[in-house]
Amino acid sequence: MTDPIADLLIRIKNAGQRGHESVSVPASKLRAEILRVLKAEGFISHYEKEKEEAETHPIFRIRLRYVGPGQPVIAGMRRISKPGRRVYVGKRDIPRVMAGMGIAILSTSKGLMTDQESRRTGLGGEVLCHVW
Repeated sequence: MTDPIADLLIRIKNAGQRGHESVSVPASKLRAEILRVLKAEGFISHYEKEKEEAETHPIFRIRLRYVGPGQPVIAGMRRISKPGRRVYVGKRDIPRVMAGMGIAILSTSKGLMTDQESRRTGLGGEVLCHVW
């Protein structure tokens, strides 16, 4: 797999559009940090690390949140920095997503954080994705 972050985002987006209660993704430290940010911001309800007996690699079981019947909290997700084209921003150029209704997840020297946290701490970094 060349882009594990894009894989995580598209699995969550597709599961939400189909109305699934949960989705499974392979586990990694970076995915765990992205899921931590999504949970803290209220886009997903819960995630936990599991190791299935048939599987050799641990997985994350992600429980999705819905606003109403069949309407997921996550309306859209977009991968910004890709393996072929990295996107870095300074502290003055941190993007606002949907006029503040969404979040941008940045990878900074202090770990992954949202655009609001990054502005508050005065750190720029790599813009991984936008979620709204």
